[in-house]
Amino acid sequence: MTKRIISSGMAIFALCASTISFAQSTDQRPEDSDPVTMGWMQGDPVPPDKIVRHGDMGFYQFPKSRWSFSHMRELVPTKNVARGNGAVSLLPRAERSDLDDVQFLPLGSDQSMTWAQSLKVNYTDSIIVLHKGRIVYERYFGAAKPDLPHMSFSVTKSYFGTLAAMLISEGKLDPDALVTKYIPEMRGSAFADATVRQVLDMTTGISYSEKYADPNSDVWEFSYAGGILPPPPGYDGKKTFYDYLPTLKKEGEHGGQFIYKSVNSEVLGWLIQRVTGQTAVAALETHIWRKLGTEMDAYMLIDSAGTGFAAGGFNAVLRDQARFGEMMRRGGFFNGQQILPKSVVEDMRAGASKSDFAKAGYATLPGWSYRNQWWVSQNAHGAYTARGIHGQTIYIDPAAEMVIVRFASHPVATNGSFDATSLPAYQAIAEHLMAE
Repeated sequence: MTKRIISSGMAIFALCASTISFAQSTDQRPEDSDPVTMGWMQGDPVPPDKIVRHGDMGFYQFPKSRWSFSHMRELVPTKNVARGNGAVSLLPRAERSDLDDVQFLPLGSDQSMTWAQSLKVNYTDSIIVLHKGRIVYERYFGAAKPDLPHMSFSVTKSYFGTLAAMLISEGKLDPDALVTKYIPEMRGSAFADATVRQVLDMTTGISYSEKYADPNSDVWEFSYAGGILPPPPGYDGKKTFYDYLPTLKKEGEHGGQFIYKSVNSEVLGWLIQRVTGQTAVAALETHIWRKLGTEMDAYMLIDSAGTGFAAGGFNAVLRDQARFGEMMRRGGFFNGQQILPKSVVEDMRAGASKSDFAKAGYATLPGWSYRNQWWVSQNAHGAYTARGIHGQTIYIDPAAEMVIVRFASHPVATNGSFDATSLPAYQAIAEHLMAE
């Protein structure tokens, strides 16, 4: 059924695929796609050729995406993640003017690049650097603004992975238990004999592909079911995340190999709901977001049943994401309180099996591992990161006492397409800050 459904929507997929064409064109520069200059959604009324819509897939077609990633609430159903009534936590400022000129060598290149140049080539929408808890660098480009939440995509996974790890530390969620202990609806599915830990670390054996350039990839039907992408004409598949997940079948064995599949994160959201008695969105708000002293409410994309998109639907402003990153850097302590047990952060920072991770074949991430929905470098600095498609990042370097948060709208989805100009740039900034 899947292939027939995808086939009937080839026009929609063509729009998805066209997102890469702009970057591949040798006569186009990243600044040529600036959404303000291009006039997306400007005017009253907006000219027909400047309207960005969800229903025709335009919102996910580059360069329109450079506007839509900062305006998702205007395009699809969402649920609020409230900051509460507490005081805003302080992020002191100690801004520096020397970071733009910091140089590094992109992976596989002998031509140096500056930090400022890397922001352009990575289609950065906004970026912030914290050093020792102080803002030393903060920039906004295009449609991005300090008070405008931006789509996080799979950075969302790290929020829910952190929440699940906290529930494990509190004894509310058993990492060795089968998923079906908490979600009996998953009996007969690929997850029937998977453990919570295998879901958390994405070592499940599932017949599911997540290749954004493949029109027959399962990720498209998953997105249609959740309403994240508009379904193609004739779509007769599942209409919610929790209807879709039990249909997945097993492929191979669980454990022993890391394979990145977003459906694991959606199961994780369901597990959180079952053990807390709250929706996953409400649990995130209660246990983490309200405690950070954030400046603004965040929001989550939801499906037609109101279920939050745990695999990639979180939207928040830049400085609030930095607060979350700083809380992680400080071992779970922030805003005058221990929000997470320190052991949760230590377990995640220790990483998982490098050999299991290596089987996934990430050429830009040698020696890395994946733990609790975080990407762990296991390098000399102990750096780890939350990563989302099109360039979303929370990068934490404990040795340098540094946190970097980046929002971006790169025309190519996969991080491997721009790791070469991102990861060494973060390392160079870390070393520059440590040298001062």
